[in-house]
Amino acid sequence: MDNYFQAIVLAIIEGLTEFLPVSSTAHMIFASSYYGIQDDAFVKLFQTAIQFGAILAVVALYWKKFFDFTRLSFYVKLAAAVIPALVLGKLFDDLIDDALGDPIPIAIVLIIGGVVLLFIENFFKNPTIFKEEDISIKKAVTIGFWQCLAMMPGTSRSAASIIGGMQQKLSREAAAEFSFFLAVPTMLAVTVYSIVLKDYNVHGLEVKGYKLLMEAENLKLFLIGNVIAFVVAVIAIKGFIGIIKKYGFKPWGWYRIIVGAALLVYFTTYK
Repeated sequence: MDNYFQAIVLAIIEGLTEFLPVSSTAHMIFASSYYGIQDDAFVKLFQTAIQFGAILAVVALYWKKFFDFTRLSFYVKLAAAVIPALVLGKLFDDLIDDALGDPIPIAIVLIIGGVVLLFIENFFKNPTIFKEEDISIKKAVTIGFWQCLAMMPGTSRSAASIIGGMQQKLSREAAAEFSFFLAVPTMLAVTVYSIVLKDYNVHGLEVKGYKLLMEAENLKLFLIGNVIAFVVAVIAIKGFIGIIKKYGFKPWGWYRIIVGAALLVYFTTYK
């Protein structure tokens, strides 16, 4: 990564898109590809690690939920729901990394996901669950498996888990909120893995993520990125809930189709 401007741009993108059904990973890959830094080891770590700031945004907005230790069932649901992503994420880690390097199939997936969002509410009508307390552990785990669809970059973790929630009879608002809750253990696990366990190729050498962060300049970028992602994510979460209550998912479907098509043209014509 060449400068602070690029780090700020990526952090804003992460904060804006992490909890929206538009794929934050796809947007950051497109941005880093535009800047020509997508193959940089620290950029790959940065794009994952700044999710920590977005995680804190959810915890801050729903702090009463996350710190109500009298309701053990809430934590059990999240723990159970995150297991599929942890297991499958580890098994397919190398394939996911390979997919992250090519923006063209990601743009195609972005378009396909947009079409799905245009019609999703026609398939899942008459919800029966309107709050987290009524979600069973079985339903939470099922939503966790739906979330795994997002291992293909461009799918969107948020979109996959929200659709999974609606398939399990959650209202769109309840599905969106549970998607936010599930993001916390999921992204925390991914962030810890990317920093502590994952190896990055740096000039032919395999280097752990935390060693990359030991460089003073990289650490500054990491801290700035997380702060910006946190602030922007707080705004995005509040705005998203308001939009789906009023308009549903169609605005996001059209957004994905338009952006995906534009980026597909760009990367097939100019790259």
